[in-house]
Amino acid sequence: MRADQGGTPGERLGLPATGPGSLATFGARLGAYVVDGVLANLLAGVPALFGVAIGGSGRGLLVYGIFLLEELVLLSLVGQTVGMRLFGFGVARVPGGGRQRFSLILVRTVLLGLLLPVFFVDRDLRGLHDRAARAAPVRADRGKARPAQP
Repeated sequence: MRADQGGTPGERLGLPATGPGSLATFGARLGAYVVDGVLANLLAGVPALFGVAIGGSGRGLLVYGIFLLEELVLLSLVGQTVGMRLFGFGVARVPGGGRQRFSLILVRTVLLGLLLPVFFVDRDLRGLHDRAARAAPVRADRGKARPAQP
C-alpha cells in the first residue's frame, strides 16, 4: 500500500515499515541483480581457464544458466544470493517469515528466468515471481546473514 492509501508497502504482508524485516528497497534489489549478474559472467569464464572456448551465444546461455542456478541453490540453502547479502537483504516467506520451501523457490526461479515477472509489481512492490512463490525481498538484520524474521 502507498502512504496515501493509509499504509506502507509490506504492511498487508505483516512486514514492518522500516528496519530489519521490512521490504528491501528498489536500489538494493537492482544492486544485488547487477552483482549476481557480474558473478555469473565471471563464473562463465572459468572454462576458458582450462582452454575451453565457448562461442558468443553459448556463453550468453551459460551466464543465464549460472545466474538462475545461483538463485536456486543459494536461496534454497541460505535464503539470499551473494548480491543480496552484499546489499543487506534476502528472500523470506510471507506471511510468517523464514526461508521458503524448495518447490516455491523453484517456481520463483523459473519465473525470474522469464524476466517479465520482475516488471509486474503489486502495491507491496513485489514482482510476479515473488508473489507466485509467496515470498518477499526483506532487509536482513545487520548482525545476521539471513533475512530477519518478521
